[in-house]
Amino acid sequence: MAKKRTFRSFGQFWQELFFIFKNRKQIRSAMRNSHISLAFRERLMLAVTSVNDCRYCSYYHTQLALQEGISGDEASKLLQGSFENCPPEEAPALLYAQHWAESDGNPNSEAVGRIIDNYGEQTLHDIDILLHMIRMGNYMGNAVDIIRERLTFRKKHHR
Repeated sequence: MAKKRTFRSFGQFWQELFFIFKNRKQIRSAMRNSHISLAFRERLMLAVTSVNDCRYCSYYHTQLALQEGISGDEASKLLQGSFENCPPEEAPALLYAQHWAESDGNPNSEAVGRIIDNYGEQTLHDIDILLHMIRMGNYMGNAVDIIRERLTFRKKHHR
């Protein structure tokens, strides 16, 4: 299993928090955007969570995915980083989300270009906003686990 990802520094935490505060109107818009269905949004959330390995977000977004009609098998595969059971039209965005998370929010220009070609600039913007949100949640959840482990003298808490 990959190492849980967390903020590299307190400065990165504040930068991400400021981004979310500064873009709160766009976040609300992206959360209601008709271009990204609720099921698609949950697939994006699970794709990023598969990279960052947050147990809280894995559980929560799996529950939301199930409510949106995503099968348990598909949700499980998403958390393993596999998109084989996902709608083919969502595959480019899911691969982008995974790359976005692996590159710490700095996707290469080719990946960005493919998303614009497939979905357009507004949907790219909405996807990026959603990815920032889940990364913040993942990193905060993982930070809570690290604190818990240190308070219990590194005794791992199992899922």
